[in-house]
Amino acid sequence: MIEGIVVWIEAFSKGNLFIATLLAGSICLFLTSIGSLPAIFGRKITDKMIDVGLGFSAGVMLVAGFTSLILPGIEMGGIGLVVLGFLLGSLTIYTIDRLIPHEHIIKGYEGPSYLRRRIKAVWLLVFAIIIHNIPEGLAVGAAITYSIRYGVLMAIAIGIQDIPEGLAIAVPLVGVGLRTRTAIGITFLSGLIELVTAVLPVFVISLSNTLLPVILGFAGGAMIYVVSHEVIPETHRHGYEEEATLGFITGFIIMLILDTLL
Repeated sequence: MIEGIVVWIEAFSKGNLFIATLLAGSICLFLTSIGSLPAIFGRKITDKMIDVGLGFSAGVMLVAGFTSLILPGIEMGGIGLVVLGFLLGSLTIYTIDRLIPHEHIIKGYEGPSYLRRRIKAVWLLVFAIIIHNIPEGLAVGAAITYSIRYGVLMAIAIGIQDIPEGLAIAVPLVGVGLRTRTAIGITFLSGLIELVTAVLPVFVISLSNTLLPVILGFAGGAMIYVVSHEVIPETHRHGYEEEATLGFITGFIIMLILDTLL
């Protein structure tokens, strides 16, 4: 089935990177939205399940960052350009994280302190989701610029881990009092962010193809920064570190298998 999706997008896009990116990004959008649907039964979903799902996501993202972004970038342009991109990607997400006010369900508020009381709590949560999903969209677009096949596989892998991420977004939102419909809508928005940001690397490469190794490193750096700063810490705050680590290992192995076989 996965191979069929890859072949269909390659054939339908006819080599057009923008069309391929929109189709690949739509996979992430769809699977993120699917993940939010269990929020309808949010009271039956435990913190342990969410932590295992986020651990799984972290494992997938970590392998994807290396095997589908950083290593292809090194093969194409050498270690120097990729390291430059990696540092720029990490620094960009760090800067966004510091400047844009946002609030995590577990970690609480981050950003300029003077803005905390000026913005409604729901929008702080939305901003946190946007920051979290920017690197995933960049990763899909960057992989597409290297190879449509690579990019579609990246989108499928990220889409798979977006299912538990969608769950981890929607359920806590319902838990803090938002209507289920609103929570699902915000989760849909998070998937839409991935689709929009996926186009950015393709646009940059359309201006200068020599920037591809930097773009691949940039997306890899942004993704790994989020894994370390956001995802893994969130899985270790309810006392389910062992279960979350098992989820991480599972996601890590599955992504390795997908990357090797496909």
